[in-house]
Amino acid sequence: MEVTVLDAKAFSDWDEFKEPNPKAHGFRVRVKVDDRSGQAIELDQGPVSVDGATNGGTADLTIFSKNSAPLEGRLAKGVPAVKTSDHSLEKRYGKDAVVTVQRTTADDVPAFPEFTGTIK
Repeated sequence: MEVTVLDAKAFSDWDEFKEPNPKAHGFRVRVKVDDRSGQAIELDQGPVSVDGATNGGTADLTIFSKNSAPLEGRLAKGVPAVKTSDHSLEKRYGKDAVVTVQRTTADDVPAFPEFTGTIK
């Protein structure tokens, strides 16, 4: 399985039951997953974690219901997909973040691809 973090964007498409936390940056991480293993894979075996890159801090995992595509279920062999992981990072930690996707390669070797960037 090949994993690429595409971006981390501020979430603003709130529904009637949710509203932004004024003390935190709510954002959505988009992750591209490409199953090149020759067999179907379980997507929920690759959790996403986010930490502040400037002043530390760990982002809380959350779920924004609109246009969500959680990293879960199965992906057929040879099929790429773009999935989402939603988070909230306190504003005191800044907008720079390190996104880590925990996964295992086809050879059962742990791999932790990272993306460092700014929540846009």
